Amino acid sequence: MNYEEQVRRKECSVERTVDVIGGRWTTLIVRELLRGTRRYGELRAALTGVSPKTLTDKLRELEEQGVLTRTVYPAVPPRVEYTLTPKGRALEGVIAAMHAWGDRWT
Repeated sequence: MNYEEQVRRKECSVERTVDVIGGRWTTLIVRELLRGTRRYGELRAALTGVSPKTLTDKLRELEEQGVLTRTVYPAVPPRVEYTLTPKGRALEGVIAAMHAWGDRWT
């Protein structure tokens, strides 16, 4: 990718948003966390068909992007909870728009 393409890519807000929430599982994880803090097992149960590796990878990506926080509690077995950050909560309108579009057009 040449410099002009890199600059153009960074200027497109839609593309930057898709870089963060693009993909089926990422969007569905955000949808679930908009309902409140969830543990890994709760997310796995809610997201029928997601593999453990994919879920773990997507949760790590979202944490790195500042969309969610991961809290580990010292317990046996370890208890881990995921919560949206303010940046993640700001996606509520995007998810709501997707929901409305899906209701109308699919």
